[in-house]
Amino acid sequence: MPDTRRGILFGAAAYVLWGSFPLYWPLLEPAGAVEILAHRIVWSALTMAVLMVTLRRTPAVLAVIRDRRTLTILSGAAVLVSINWTTYIWGVNNERVVEASLGYFINPLVTVLLGVFVLGEHLRRLQWCAIGLASIAVVVLTLDYGRPPWVALVLACSFGSYGLAKKKAGVDAVESLAVETAVLAPIAAAYLAFLMITGASNFASHGTPHALLFTTTGIVTAIPLLLFGAAAIRVPLVTLGLLQYLAPIIQFALGVLLFHEAMPAGRWVGFGLVWIALAMLTIETLTHRRRQLRLVIEASAV
Repeated sequence: MPDTRRGILFGAAAYVLWGSFPLYWPLLEPAGAVEILAHRIVWSALTMAVLMVTLRRTPAVLAVIRDRRTLTILSGAAVLVSINWTTYIWGVNNERVVEASLGYFINPLVTVLLGVFVLGEHLRRLQWCAIGLASIAVVVLTLDYGRPPWVALVLACSFGSYGLAKKKAGVDAVESLAVETAVLAPIAAAYLAFLMITGASNFASHGTPHALLFTTTGIVTAIPLLLFGAAAIRVPLVTLGLLQYLAPIIQFALGVLLFHEAMPAGRWVGFGLVWIALAMLTIETLTHRRRQLRLVIEASAV
């Protein structure tokens, strides 16, 4: 039980940090989303290299690199996570924190759909109802915004696809991120070098404290990942699934209460439909899991 309690604390800490990212990325302005992304990749790659040596995980990373299939999948995952990171940073720095939170609210629903269309899984009735309700929510929000909620949709689809790629790769989170950032680092470093040569870089243009903030992007990326990894081995996946809602809840609260982003009635209706769909999905998942456990216990008792 103490180990489970620590796992819950680790998981909660990871999602609270991820939820607090809207407070961090604006500190790196006036750098744009792509420049911030490039710094995040380079400094994350360096941070992960240090972690690999410290944790003695270098052989595991080299084994992943030597496996052509796994390396190909993780390279695709790297592209997906770079799209996700860029979209999120852009959204946060362009007063779309609430819309960004919507992306992570609907992400579990997108993951379910990917399971159906990519993995050939079958949905149960209440799951289909949740998907239908979420689809209606997207229509309502599209009418309210006067456009589709592109930031939310790109975040949900890219992160859902990223999770699917990670599942197919079957590599631990730390080794996976080390390979992903190593794949992207040369391109990111070349882009940063180009910015410096052309005088368009913001790295050293706004004082030493601002420059040092860029170097923390690697640590900011690694810490919640390590906390999540520590939680994943201590608590059931269902518990982690419930904890994941902490991040978008915090993001939503920051967008509404701190950044004072507009929330007209139509937007509340759209978000309300999403939350109802998530409640339906969560209840159905928990009920199905209890039913499966009961069947296993009854079968073992026979």
